Amino acid sequence: MNGRNRQAFTLVELLVVIAIIGVLVGLLLPAVQAAREAARRMSCSNNFKQIGLGIHNYHSSFKQLPMQRGGTIRPPGTNNLQARLPVAPGQPHGGNNFHNLSPLVPLLPYVEQQALWEQISNRYQSKQNPGLFFNPMGPQVAMSLADHQANRYDPWLVNIPTYRCPSDPGIGLPAQGRTNYGFNLGDSIQFQNNGPRNQTGIVARTRAIRCRSTLRGMFRPRTVTKFRDVLDGLSNTVMGGELNTDLGDNHVTTRVIEERGILNNPSLCDDQVDPNRPQFWMPGADFASNSVQVQRGYKWMNGMAVNTGITTILPPNSTVCSNGNNTFTIGIYGPSSRHVGGAHILMGDGSVVFLTDSIEAGDPSIGNVRWNGTGPQAPGSESPYGLWGALGTCASGEVIEASFND
Repeated sequence: MNGRNRQAFTLVELLVVIAIIGVLVGLLLPAVQAAREAARRMSCSNNFKQIGLGIHNYHSSFKQLPMQRGGTIRPPGTNNLQARLPVAPGQPHGGNNFHNLSPLVPLLPYVEQQALWEQISNRYQSKQNPGLFFNPMGPQVAMSLADHQANRYDPWLVNIPTYRCPSDPGIGLPAQGRTNYGFNLGDSIQFQNNGPRNQTGIVARTRAIRCRSTLRGMFRPRTVTKFRDVLDGLSNTVMGGELNTDLGDNHVTTRVIEERGILNNPSLCDDQVDPNRPQFWMPGADFASNSVQVQRGYKWMNGMAVNTGITTILPPNSTVCSNGNNTFTIGIYGPSSRHVGGAHILMGDGSVVFLTDSIEAGDPSIGNVRWNGTGPQAPGSESPYGLWGALGTCASGEVIEASFND
């Protein structure tokens, strides 16, 4: 044979091979990214299912749901500063959570976090002052990073994987322990944070009567609720929802603005959205004046609505806003997610469904049902917020015709 042996590819052949590889990478990369997001979304759903199972097991043990803003009451004479401090054994006052814990705290033993629960439910020795101890069930959850620097309470700073959705990139400070899951507070914001009891555990009789008209979700602050209270059916009632944590980017689903009047007109929340970038607030928006440490999903142990609550007023991935000048006042805090088109919702029967942003949500310009309301706002009225609002009420008698598990 006298043919010449080819020793290498020609330049043209190499360029053709490189071009083919580039085309294949361009075709495969979106598929790889989609597969990764599908895996994150599945993990997000599975974590929520574990929380739902934990709630059902908790109810089986204690015959009630874990309380929104539960925990230890404020002893007489204890002020807010004392509630953040460790004390010597036998001394009064000292670290006390002021009836402010979220349901995620008592759920710890039911989501395979027994070791952390043991730290919280027993006296905890101060690292900076070994002769001092925090009381069982922990100190005031409103502790700032400066408070922790002086008297660190480690359990409040733990990030728990089960309480996080992998699709949310939020991590680290200024949050203390992020969560992507909140509990259904219903379709009305009146008495949303306080409920019928004060920090000392005393029931205010008049307010308790009024709360019965407005607290319509499965979880109600400082109130014992049970599955038997869900007269609309567990499969027809929202138990919780996914939520984004704040990234410091003025996103409409995480950074809270002040918008007074939302009790009478929830659509006011949209007044300060940037028309050119509708996922963000416009420059100069009137943000609620709390510290940057008090934003959406920043404290899994805190029972305030901004941290661990959701409302069924505006649909998923809508704006969040406060009725006052800080995030401790009542507000509209709908579910949200980093997924495209909707958010995961935990139903009362423990199932997790993905509800879209386009779910029928009635008229957002109609005010909330409340104790002194009239017309569509009168106590006992069906939710003015359509299917979405109806799913958020426990005993309003709305007929749910849609299926959420198809």
